[in-house]
Amino acid sequence: MTHVAPDPTAVAPLELRPVIRRVAQTLRQEFAGAFGPETIQRFMAESYEMFAHARVKAFLPVLVERFTRQRLGALARAEGRSTSTVPAVVFLCVHNAGRSQMAAGWLQHLVGDGVEVYSGGSDPASEINAAAVDAMAEVGVDIAGEFPKPWTDEIIRGADVIVTMGCGDACPVYPGKTYQDWELTDPAGLGVDAVRPIRDDIGQRVRTLMAQLDIPARV
Repeated sequence: MTHVAPDPTAVAPLELRPVIRRVAQTLRQEFAGAFGPETIQRFMAESYEMFAHARVKAFLPVLVERFTRQRLGALARAEGRSTSTVPAVVFLCVHNAGRSQMAAGWLQHLVGDGVEVYSGGSDPASEINAAAVDAMAEVGVDIAGEFPKPWTDEIIRGADVIVTMGCGDACPVYPGKTYQDWELTDPAGLGVDAVRPIRDDIGQRVRTLMAQLDIPARV
């Protein structure tokens, strides 16, 4: 018997169901021709379950939409259903609240649409590190809207480069991928003054990675 994923609109709170329906419709239109409604519903349901504990329920549809879009985009790359020719880079740490978020923020800021950027954690925190958000804002990089999330199989499969940061044996290893391991101080529990050097170190490492991958900075 084929397993049918639960419909997230059926389990969401009543006040969120209209928004969840609109998210589902948007994603079906966006990925039409690549994935059927069943696949999109399954990914939405899984994403909903991951973020159902979100402290502010009003943000739940946004989290579901963004993470489902990331996962479907990565799956399209992994299965050759995407026409994208830009490299995909994944940053992985433990909580996806500080180091990997700052690295992803740096790369997206410096390159823009010239790269696909993902991040994830082996044990995602409940919220992003506030000191990391403030430190990045000082250099003009906005990561305030990001959220800790796990890595998933399709995101790793769709990546060209995987950068790990302190997740040790928990970090996934897939053949055929380019790996780098960055030894960085964990900013958890540190104030902005202590996070600034970590931010700058990550920024320099990201620029070096761009040079290695021959990814130009956007003008």
